[in-house]
Amino acid sequence: MTAEDPFRVAILTMLGLTMVIGIYHRLQAAKSGERISRREEGFWIGVPLRLAGICIWFGTLIYLINPALMQWCALPLPDSLRWVGTPFAVAAIALIYWTLTNLGKNLTDTVVTRVNATLVTTGPYRWIRHPFYVCVLLATVSITLLAANWFLGLCGLTVFALLVLRTPIEEQKLIDKFGDQYREYMARTGRFWPVRGK
Repeated sequence: MTAEDPFRVAILTMLGLTMVIGIYHRLQAAKSGERISRREEGFWIGVPLRLAGICIWFGTLIYLINPALMQWCALPLPDSLRWVGTPFAVAAIALIYWTLTNLGKNLTDTVVTRVNATLVTTGPYRWIRHPFYVCVLLATVSITLLAANWFLGLCGLTVFALLVLRTPIEEQKLIDKFGDQYREYMARTGRFWPVRGK
């Protein structure tokens, strides 16, 4: 057993649970048979977003298989600070479960809303409009700390930044779909953080 093994187990546990939750909900949403276009998010967001996502997945996989191969981008963090990634992992798992359970069959991986979409304002959507993106940020912090790896952190922050850039496009699609109902919802919620006094 190496010094990295407990951290690898923690990351593997987080990824395993989030993948099971995510795959289940994606399969449920896909049962509609509706084809979802990814073109509307734009080439300059869509392509870099997916490339950054591939980088974080492959980088994490390489770390899990052989941490020595990712030593070139290691951060000199004490174990006590690395373990701070664990509560972020727990929060990411809980929030992704809560988010996808409430989102249900409305789930897509792009800015397009489904034909039969409903406006979800329950669960975490009661306070913020994009809790899934907050999950990405929590998971990024967790993996960066647990793996003590700046490359994984940079890739994760790139994904989050591109999601933030994509958000106005997504929200315009939601306004197009739900009109004043969505505008009123925007007025009482924050994008990624609850609005004060609401």
